[in-house]
Amino acid sequence: MTTEEGPILAGDSSQAATLVDIMRRRRSVRQFQSGPPVTRDTWRTIAQAARWAPTGANTQCWDLVIVDDPAVRKAVIEIFVEQSNRLFANAKGFPAVDKSYLANTLAIFIVLGDPRWKVAFPQQGDDAKGPDEYTDNNESIYFCSIGAVVQNIQLAVTAMGLTSAWLSGGGEASTNQQLADLLGYPSTFSACGTIPVGYPKKDVKLRYRRPLEQLVHWNGYASTQYRPQAMLEFYLGRLRPFLMYRGSERVEEWSDAQEKCGEWLDAFNGSGPNPSGELD
Repeated sequence: MTTEEGPILAGDSSQAATLVDIMRRRRSVRQFQSGPPVTRDTWRTIAQAARWAPTGANTQCWDLVIVDDPAVRKAVIEIFVEQSNRLFANAKGFPAVDKSYLANTLAIFIVLGDPRWKVAFPQQGDDAKGPDEYTDNNESIYFCSIGAVVQNIQLAVTAMGLTSAWLSGGGEASTNQQLADLLGYPSTFSACGTIPVGYPKKDVKLRYRRPLEQLVHWNGYASTQYRPQAMLEFYLGRLRPFLMYRGSERVEEWSDAQEKCGEWLDAFNGSGPNPSGELD
């Protein structure tokens, strides 16, 4: 069966609309407020969503620590407050926030990557000819697998009427060691994704997203959609904190869009940030 817009695939199209709506409502929240307690059945439902994430070679190269005990949660938060202080001191210029906002979370999900399982991905044979094409790509397979787990958790959290954030600082060596000492996991594992879960303190609005027509390429790469190096440098030097934290999907909705973006307004808001088509 088809319509003027194209074929109607088997199944209920409303399911896709519901899923996309959940994806749009997912946020990385930096302010939580207290609210009604949540049972472990809710946490298990979210963990079930994580369980079905795709992983390279079906290795399921991860474990999940759910911290819902108030005393343990407090200790985890203290570790992340230390981590944010190091970030302020050592990564000046990055728009980090104080992790003390974690105080009102209900639980903290920590996704532990187990790198031993990378051995199950393609490996360069001893008799192979040419350069090793696999080792570096195996890192990509591993971290993409972990990322799928984290996203499943965040989407399930949103579907349950809660909110979350994705913290990457647990993967930093000193923070990971502190977490391993506290929670008892092998220090060879890495806390690649830490997801605090709770109720948002304020209305959670949309965040900037590149226009669909800028990031989708049909049957080949369109060089006019390439984001030139100068655009990246402008983002780093000027726009990064605004695109990270302002509550608008499109920069044109900002009252001061022209002031903030200057000559780059069309590049961040339109379909072709690189009109010349030249690649730098």
